[in-house]
Amino acid sequence: MKFYKNYIYSLVAPLMIVLSLTGFFYRKNNQQIYYLPMGLIGVFIILEKEMVRRFKRKSILDKIKSYQKTK
Repeated sequence: MKFYKNYIYSLVAPLMIVLSLTGFFYRKNNQQIYYLPMGLIGVFIILEKEMVRRFKRKSILDKIKSYQKTK
């Protein structure tokens, strides 16, 4: 189940960005602002996933290094 959620999130974020860019460029001036929050949320989802991934990789690397030092 967890794998399925990650798969959906990896597809939703780029789709949100594309939809917000499309809406932003093809709507009238007074309606363009409504698409910015959706694009920002898509960007933040991608950034958050990248930060969590880096943190987990660094944590694993630190555990490996500490294990090698005690050996």
